[in-house]
Formats: sequence, structure tokens, C-alpha cells
Amino acid sequence: MTASDEAWKRAVRAAAVIGRLADLPRLDRGQADEAAVELGVSRRQVYVLLARWREGGGLVSDLLPGRSSGGRGRTHLPNAVEAIVVASIRKGFLTRQRKTVAAVHRDIVAACRAQGLPAPSRMTVERRIARLDPVEQVTRRHGPDAGRQRLSAAGPVPPVQRPLDQVQIDHTVVDVIVVDERHRLPIGRPYVTVAIDVFSRCIVGLVVTLEAPSALSVGLCLAHMVTDKRAWLERVGASVVWPMAGKPAELYLDNASEFKSEALKRGCEQHGVKLRYRPPGQPHYGGIVERVIGTLMQSVHDLPGTTFSNPRERGSYDSENRATLTLQELERWFALAVGAYHGQVHRGLGQTPSGRWKAGVGVSGEPVTVTDAAAFLIDFLPVIRRTVTRAGFTIDHIQYFSDVLKPWIATREKLGRFVIRRDPRDISRIWVLDPDGGTYVVVPYRRMSRPPVSVWEQRAAITQLRAAGRQEIDEESLFRTIEQMRDVVTAAAASTKRARRTVQRRTNTPVAKRPKLSPPGVSTEEGGAVSPYAEIEEW
Repeated sequence: MTASDEAWKRAVRAAAVIGRLADLPRLDRGQADEAAVELGVSRRQVYVLLARWREGGGLVSDLLPGRSSGGRGRTHLPNAVEAIVVASIRKGFLTRQRKTVAAVHRDIVAACRAQGLPAPSRMTVERRIARLDPVEQVTRRHGPDAGRQRLSAAGPVPPVQRPLDQVQIDHTVVDVIVVDERHRLPIGRPYVTVAIDVFSRCIVGLVVTLEAPSALSVGLCLAHMVTDKRAWLERVGASVVWPMAGKPAELYLDNASEFKSEALKRGCEQHGVKLRYRPPGQPHYGGIVERVIGTLMQSVHDLPGTTFSNPRERGSYDSENRATLTLQELERWFALAVGAYHGQVHRGLGQTPSGRWKAGVGVSGEPVTVTDAAAFLIDFLPVIRRTVTRAGFTIDHIQYFSDVLKPWIATREKLGRFVIRRDPRDISRIWVLDPDGGTYVVVPYRRMSRPPVSVWEQRAAITQLRAAGRQEIDEESLFRTIEQMRDVVTAAAASTKRARRTVQRRTNTPVAKRPKLSPPGVSTEEGGAVSPYAEIEEW
């Protein structure tokens, strides 16, 4: 066990206790003493940790040794006012009398004035009511029969009362072949990872990759979810409004290995995101995100290069020769599709997802977003553990070194294995967690003249060297093999491009042009088209 692991686990345990105390309207001495015993610290230290938690961003790292942070604070109602609010909601709103929010607020104001207490605003009361369990609310106000209609066939609907209370994430392979940017030749079917907000049914995160689903796909989708999407929309060239962003309170996932990785677990702990998994054998619990993904895939079948859902549906359609879209162009199409979906009335909600999001944000306030997506993504990159040597770190036959490592190298006998993050798309640098577990430092290749490569290129080169009988693999031979493999790919692409042009000239087949991208449901033909999102039903 490393020092950084121990510090991290202590901080996670402290966050569970301190986060609970931070939600109390007032912390008395007895509660502080109980927390001190639970954490094995003094009462004074409990107050110190509580102050750091409230002043910071509510992150586990705020509670690491030697850490300090600034940021938001919290406000709470006095105990006496809180008691009046709770009682008035229970006796007025949660009854068959079905008082309105305005009437309940008037009752609260009258009761507070009678006791000489400050009355809360109507917005405060609305927020408290918005947090009520929807099944309990309907049952108490309209009776048990109405409440049962709010339950799904497989059990209670997850209790969500505001945007980003719960987000579902899932992946699928896209039913279309994409082409490369340079030669515009087919390179395969990509994967899409989608995150959907259960409260509003808005798509809050989306990432398209050529690699199979992994911890990296999840991290990229989360980074897309928590940041302002305007810069990304500008990069892919999509003129669409997509304001939905923020940190989720809970991720609801299936039991795939990438959703149970150490990278995701530590990242969610760091940012205070709860992880929940579907009950085994009950796929119904992931129905919301799966239904949206299914609808998107139906729309993809209208794109050039589609593979359709199965060979029978595809028939004689030549998907590879018809392939036209690059990965970025497909991202642009998805952005347009999301914009169209957000503006369509959702049958289960009775309103548009965009309208539902705006209404929820109006009551609960704007979600917490992240300004530095790159820094956020580091917390979700795959984790590697290595000890430091005089030469730095060696990972998969590649050496990494920086002057920042020198103090750790001098005391390496006292240090265990370091927590290291690496981006599989570009392994030219790694992020190393300092021994106290507080911050990451960037460490590049030891030989910085080496080109950036992906982990997939690196593994392919190792496989080729092993096949050639190499038992010992050194860094020099590894990069030489990667360079040779890149030369082969470039030559093959040029040869294929020439061959395709020759065939096109002989058969008078026109060269495929870049398509004009339109979102699903938009047609240039007379009469228009029906939006495919009308088929989405209530979960």
C-alpha cells in the first residue's frame, strides 16, 4: 500500500462523514465529538475539515493532508424555521387537500411571523418540494392508485427531482462506416458513448471513438458532460444550442468492466459522484439511455455508408464504397441530431427535454460545471502503478523522466509505487500523483524527440516484435517498428486510393462527395419528414 493510497482512502472516509455534517443546519458539540471518534481525530480537526469542505468544491482532495481550497459556501435555515417548513409541507402539501405551493408558502410565512422568525423565500420552499420523492408525493396527494401508476413494471423509478440527480451512460457500435480525414478511405465502424439525464431526458454527454468502449470512453464522455459545449460545437462545425452541462450526483451504469475500473472509481470519489449499477438480470433499469441510443441508431441508417442493423436489412448495399463521413463529420451529425431531439416533445414527459431541463434548472439552480476539461479528464484516465528508479519511470518499455522527479528519486527507498495516469491516445507523457496524493505532475518521454504514439500502436509493435522472435524489447526497436508500421499504412492507403480512382474512371462511378449533414427528422423533400424521436416512450 503506498502513502498516496493511504492518504486517499483516509480522505474518502473523511468525505463521507464531513459531507454528512455539512448538510446539517447546525453542528452541535455532541455531533462533532461523534464525528471525531469516527474519524479518529480531535474535535477541532473536525471543524477544520468541515471548513475546508464548505470553502472548497466538495471534493475528496479538499480533505487530503496539507490541502486548502477556496470556493463556494453553503447557507441553511435556522432549526426553528426548518421545522416549520417541514411541518407545513407535510400537513399542507402532502395531503389529499393538495394545497398549492403558494398556499404552503403563505402558511410558512404566517407561522414564522407568529414566532418572530425570518420567513424563507418562496423559491426555497419550491426547492424543498422539488426534492420530494415523486411516488410518495403523488400517493399522498392523489391516493395509492395514482402512486402505483408512477412505479415501473420492474420496481420503483429511481428518485430524481432535479437535473443531473441521476445520469445513465451506455455505449454501442454505430451502424455506419467512417472514412479517414486524409485519403477518405473506409476505416471501420466507430463507437458512441451517450450520457442521458434521467430527470429531463436530455443528452448531457456524447463521445465518438474508433476504439472499443473502455475507461477512457467513459472519462471522455464525463468530461464532455461537465463542461460548456460551445467550444466543442464550434470545433465540429455544428450550429446548435446545447446548454446542458454539469456534474452529476449519481451515475447509473451496467456491469461492464469499463464501468468498474479503478480509474472511474477514483475519479468519481474525487468529484463526489455516486456510482450505482443495474441489478443483475434486470436490463429494464437501463431502459432510458438504451431507448435513446436505439433511436439514434435508427436515424444513422439514413447516412451514407450505413451497415444497417443486420445483413438481411443491408441486402446488396455496399457500405464500404458508400462510406463518406469522417469521424468529425459524424460528430457534427450527432450534435445536430441531439439538437433536434431536445426540441421534440417527449411522450413520457409531455414536454420537450429542453423545456424540462430549463424548468428544473429554474427551481434547483444552475448545475456545477468544470472550466478545465483536460484537468478533469486526468482524474478519469486509466491508472498504472510503478516505482521510481534513477532513470525515472518505465512503462511498457518506454522511459519517462523530468527534473520534477529528482527529489523523489533521492528518497525512493522510502516511497512505494506511484499512482500514474496515462491517456491511451497519446502516451508521450504521463501524469504522476505526488506521494502526498495532492496533485499530478506531467512527466514526458525521457527522449523527447520520440513521436507521440497511441497505446494501440505500441501494443501492435510489441506483438510484431514478439512474432519476429524478439524476447527482449528495447525502446529503440519499439519506436523503429512503429515508424515502419506507419509507413506501411501510408503506402497502403495511397495504393488503395489509386485503385479506387481507377475503378471509378472505368465504371464512370462519380467520386463520393462530402454529404450535406442534416439532423434526423429534417428532409429537403417536399412534405418534410417525421422526427424519429416521436417514438421514444416513457420509461
